[in-house]
Amino acid sequence: MPSHQQIAAAARIGMLTRERDTVSASAQALRELARALPLDAATLLTIDPLTGSHLQIASIGYTAEASQALAGEFVATPWYRNVVRRELPPSISEDAEDAGPRFRHGWFYAERVRPAGFRDGVTGALRHRGRLVGLVHLSTEGANAYDTDARRLLASVIPALAALADPLAHAGDLHGLAGEDAASLVIGDGRVIDLPGRDRPRVLREEDGFGALLHAFTGTGGQRLRLLWPAGGDWCRVVLHRHPAGPGLAADAVLVHERPTELPYGLSPRELEVLTRAATGQTNQAIAQALFLSPRTVHSHVEHLLRKTGCASRAEATALAVRDGLLRPDPDHLARFVER
Repeated sequence: MPSHQQIAAAARIGMLTRERDTVSASAQALRELARALPLDAATLLTIDPLTGSHLQIASIGYTAEASQALAGEFVATPWYRNVVRRELPPSISEDAEDAGPRFRHGWFYAERVRPAGFRDGVTGALRHRGRLVGLVHLSTEGANAYDTDARRLLASVIPALAALADPLAHAGDLHGLAGEDAASLVIGDGRVIDLPGRDRPRVLREEDGFGALLHAFTGTGGQRLRLLWPAGGDWCRVVLHRHPAGPGLAADAVLVHERPTELPYGLSPRELEVLTRAATGQTNQAIAQALFLSPRTVHSHVEHLLRKTGCASRAEATALAVRDGLLRPDPDHLARFVER
């Protein structure tokens, strides 16, 4: 039966999933575990969604190099497969009741665990939204520290630990972008991580210059960009948002959020293009040259978009476009529209 102190620690670990700084929250979670369970060392590992390698998020008693090296070797052992298939985290001290490989009889215990001064340990597989996202491991210098009650207590907080370890856990909820709309997490070198339960945005499949735009946004160092973009014959509201860097995610990771829409205010695609160029400060003459139009045609487009948006001037229309993301920018004129 868990004590009041153990129950309180488990509750506090659950509340940590509300924190956005998952690295700090993960470290606090291990400190809470130390109040509830015996441990001389502990580590929380995430699985890099691109490479599949295990990366340390937080640790007590281990250096980052030691825990990641041990994790790299541990996943190649039969004991790792035993951990993954068990709902109740297995421990070294419960070898006798386990029908799988005897951990104490293996090379990893003899060559890695015992020489490090540990006699008992317990390892839990972290799953979030049906995916294996990491591991939690606790070690003690004493033997027989993790009985069934201790393992059940660890199992009770594994969902919270998994939410902390999952680098994609908050991606779909970032800054109010939750919902049924398509979203993907895009790494700056062009590799894509699909978010669980989401379709991949169609703009990522188009060859209409969006890849160059995404690359340019990454290079600005900005936090957010709102725009309009065509995809599959339709128009979409698109938000690019720099995702907080963390274990398993590159510093240039960008969340792409897409929602189908009609062009606002009844604007035509050409009027949107003229409005975007006007918002960069281009004159009618410069816009005409860039779009291979006559100045008179550009002047007509400006008059039409002013009437449709209800704006009294180009300056007012420009402010509206920037404020509401009524833009289809090109990579060369992106920086002035990016929110810092």
